[in-house]
Amino acid sequence: MDPHLVDSLFTTAALAHLKSIVQLRDAVLTGPSTTDAQLAATEILIGGWGCPVLDGDLLARMPLLHTVIYTAGTVKGFATDELFARGVKISSGADTNALPVAEFTLAAILLAGKRVFELDAGYRATGDYRPFARQPRQWGNYGITVGIISASRIGRRVIELLAPFDVNVLLYDPIHTVPGVENVDFDYLLAHSDVVSLHAPELPETRHMVDAGALALMRDGATLINTARGSLVDDRALLAELTARRLHAVVDVTEPDVLPAGSPWFDAPNLTLTPHIAGSQGNEMFRLGDSAVREIERVLAGRPLRHLVRQEALHITA
Repeated sequence: MDPHLVDSLFTTAALAHLKSIVQLRDAVLTGPSTTDAQLAATEILIGGWGCPVLDGDLLARMPLLHTVIYTAGTVKGFATDELFARGVKISSGADTNALPVAEFTLAAILLAGKRVFELDAGYRATGDYRPFARQPRQWGNYGITVGIISASRIGRRVIELLAPFDVNVLLYDPIHTVPGVENVDFDYLLAHSDVVSLHAPELPETRHMVDAGALALMRDGATLINTARGSLVDDRALLAELTARRLHAVVDVTEPDVLPAGSPWFDAPNLTLTPHIAGSQGNEMFRLGDSAVREIERVLAGRPLRHLVRQEALHITA
C-alpha cells in the first residue's frame, strides 16, 4: 500500500486500535527498505490501490501469509491463481465502497427526475424562472420508472435506497434477481424507463452493451447514468444523442478514464460529467479503513471474513 494511503484510510483511533491487536509493520510490500525477514513474518497483508501482483515469486517470500485485506474494490489486478491455490483468503472493500456509489446514483436519479441538471443550465442561460410550468408531467419523481442494469452489489444497493420513494423499479440481469423487483429483458427496460442506471461489471460481454441501438430505444428526454465503467457505453453513440438533445446523461466514468484535452465530452450538452468520484472520497475513505479493521478482528477471532472474495465468482463480477 502507498504509505500516503494510510492516513487517508485510517483515522487516528482506528490506526491505534489496529496497532493494539496486531504487530503492525510500516513496511511497504515492494518498497526498497522492505526486507525479506519482514516479508517472511507477514501473516496478514493490508492492501490498497496500487497493490502489486501477488505472483509466485512474491508469495514465496511470504510463506506465512494467510489473509489479504484489500481496502479497495476489484481484486483482479493483483489476485493470481497462485494466491488462491495457496489457500490465501482475500477480503475486498468492494461491498463497503458500493455504498457511496449507490448514494451518488440515488442523488443523480432524484435530481434527474426533478430536471435539476437541465434547469440549472437553462435558468442561468435564459433567466426563465419556470421553464417547465407548461410540462408538469415531465417534471418530478412521482411514479417515474427507474431501470437498473445489473443486480450487482451496487445495483442492489441502489434498489434498496430507492425503496422509500414513489418510483417503479425495473431490473435487467441475465443471472440474478431481486425479490420484489420486476426482472425484464434489456430492450424492455430501455424502452420503459425514465432513468436508466448502469451497474454491470466490465467484461468482454458487456463492452458497449449500451450502443446506438440501445440508446435509440430509450424514451425521449430519458436520462442515462453511468457510475460503472466507461467501456459499457459506446461513447460516440451517446455523444450523438446528447448533441441532438434527445437524451440526458450523468457520466462519472469514461473511456479512457482520464479524458484528453479537447475531448468532446467537455462540450457535450445535456450532460453532467464528473471525474470518477462516485466511489469513496475524502471522509468516506475512513469507512474502508474501519471495514478493514473489522475484517482483521474476524480473522483474529477465527470467524469467517464478511467480505470474502471467491475465485469462482471473479468472471462475473467487477
